[in-house]
Amino acid sequence: MDSCLLSKLQQGLLSAALAIAAFGSVAEPLPFADIHMHWKWNQKEITTPAQAEAILAKQNIGLAVVTGTPPELALELRDVAPDVVVPIYGIYRIPGEWASWHRDETLISRVREALESGDYHGIGEVHLIGGFISDWKKPIIRDLFNLAAEFDVPVLIHTEFSRANYTLGLCQAHPETRFLWAHAGSMLQPSEVARVLDGCPNVDAELSARDPWRHRGNLITNAENQLLPKWRELILQYSDRFMVGSDPVWPVEQLNPWDEPDSGWQELHRFVDFHRTWLATIPEDKAAAIQWKNAVRFFRRPPHGETQQITEK
Repeated sequence: MDSCLLSKLQQGLLSAALAIAAFGSVAEPLPFADIHMHWKWNQKEITTPAQAEAILAKQNIGLAVVTGTPPELALELRDVAPDVVVPIYGIYRIPGEWASWHRDETLISRVREALESGDYHGIGEVHLIGGFISDWKKPIIRDLFNLAAEFDVPVLIHTEFSRANYTLGLCQAHPETRFLWAHAGSMLQPSEVARVLDGCPNVDAELSARDPWRHRGNLITNAENQLLPKWRELILQYSDRFMVGSDPVWPVEQLNPWDEPDSGWQELHRFVDFHRTWLATIPEDKAAAIQWKNAVRFFRRPPHGETQQITEK
């Protein structure tokens, strides 16, 4: 072969190899931060901890914020996936406690003990729903939020009210507490969500369950899984304060079933795919923030590709 031709061929192969290497680096998918996950006794009837770890890996979930029911179950998943799972202290132990926890005189002492252990890095999910728990000024609720501020850990709160006034009241009354607002207010429209984000710099919002299977009367996307115009405007405006999550509960027609198996982890792919699809329709930098970077900052995790132990104050 002509030496000149051989040289050109070698240069071409080298250029192709460099292009492939560069493409591989660029194309590596960003991990997904799932900041609303449950690990419950009735989920274990279907999914083992080892299977849950494999599901997280398959979905490229690099950060999983897990609340246990009972609370210590979150530590089971932490033990099998310590570099991925961030346990937060779930306050429910028995059936129906989601509607009565604010009357539990032992709550504050057991949450304090849990946070002092260093095993938990947040509190929640905490339900505040009209008709069940409507007064955030109650001493136990007030003390729980103060405790979160004392330990500088976030509280995952689930509010369901027709207007933003309730959430505005509690977050403004506790400016030192960091709130993660589940489902971006559940039933609220974008304008009401904006009122909270405008009025409370200590609130970040997450979009779990804002999908075609849950909160179906308050969707954020259209049939093509593109953000509705007002939601798109809101999410882009506050792209540094939104996160995504799965809230893996299935079937969705039942409310907190304690006597039937929950296959939510087996359905995790549908929830994650939903978010990945609409995230792909917004600017890349904002999608990266919502999918990963905001959660890393909020939960004070090391950047992607690094590992370190989480330390509490």
